[in-house]
Amino acid sequence: MTRLVALLLAYLFLALAIVGVFLPGLPTVPFLLLTAWFSAKGSERLHRWLYAHPHFGKLLIDWENQRAISQSSKVIALLMLTVSWVVMYQRIDNIWILAGMTILIISIMAYLLCRPEPH
Repeated sequence: MTRLVALLLAYLFLALAIVGVFLPGLPTVPFLLLTAWFSAKGSERLHRWLYAHPHFGKLLIDWENQRAISQSSKVIALLMLTVSWVVMYQRIDNIWILAGMTILIISIMAYLLCRPEPH
């Protein structure tokens, strides 16, 4: 039963990662990392496919080997975070929620900028 649950979660997170490619504000890489982790426990075939994928595979390998994020991924993430913050600024009236989200977004941006780029 555990293998089946891991497989179902792997496919769920893969679907969310794919949606995140096209939908601003929904992160792709964290869902992709979760997909890789759950697929390792639930499906050898899906796990191999992820690492062989022309786009997803490079992200996963760079993260696994070097804890690195490519410059293009950083730029896209920073732009999406900025767009998300602007939308929240326009729509959220509660100053405390906006302040908390601002701190969270700045923290994520700082983390992304501190990650090395792959060799």
